[in-house]
Amino acid sequence: MADLTGKTVLITGASRGIGAAAAREFAAAGANVALAARSEEAVAELAGEIGSDRALAIPCDVSRYWEMEAAVDAAAKTFGNLDALINNAGVVEPIAHIARADPEAWGQVIDINLKGVFHGIRAALPVMMQAGGGTIITVSSGAAHHPVEAWSHYCASKAGAAMLTRSLDLEARGRGIRAMGLSPGTVATQMQREIKASGINPVSQLDWSAHIPADWPAKALVWMCTPDADGYVGEEVSLRDEDVLRRIGLT
Repeated sequence: MADLTGKTVLITGASRGIGAAAAREFAAAGANVALAARSEEAVAELAGEIGSDRALAIPCDVSRYWEMEAAVDAAAKTFGNLDALINNAGVVEPIAHIARADPEAWGQVIDINLKGVFHGIRAALPVMMQAGGGTIITVSSGAAHHPVEAWSHYCASKAGAAMLTRSLDLEARGRGIRAMGLSPGTVATQMQREIKASGINPVSQLDWSAHIPADWPAKALVWMCTPDADGYVGEEVSLRDEDVLRRIGLT
């Protein structure tokens, strides 16, 4: 188990799925966790489970920059520092073919999945650079690199977020910023239930047993915040990589 005692991690989309699992894993590793999500009740309950001395619940819509900036400020002021940001918040609904996609709903996915990542980076970066460095990890997807039917919004947003990670690495590695992406594959979360219900494209046809549990990417995120993952800085870590799984201890 990694020892992150005294470190502070801000996780977006922390109310469920990978985000909630990551909150528990980071807390188990000794870190303070700031839990940001639109669902105020869910993050408050999770913070209570972890403990009010180690967890902070922050109602936050990542698509609004000022809310993300306030979340970063709250985390840093409450715990005295901000060592890592996990850009996890993301949506896939509404799943629709381009010819029938609602333009406003399509744009809302971009606002969360892409602009939300930028907002997190932009808010955290000055704080981290002033402190001498930090880790910024964005949850990516195979959809960032390959088109999937009826997921044009999701694929485009994830592709943009992957390029943001590369741009961040180019600009800020010299200032102590460890920028990485995590491509977890298909994970047994509510998002996968939404995908399955759509009945569109091969991903929706996967048997539930094909999906990995949410604690796998959660453990990967903790590992990526340690020096053992330094060789992956600037890159996208894939949980389909057997060597990565071995290094995390998931085989």
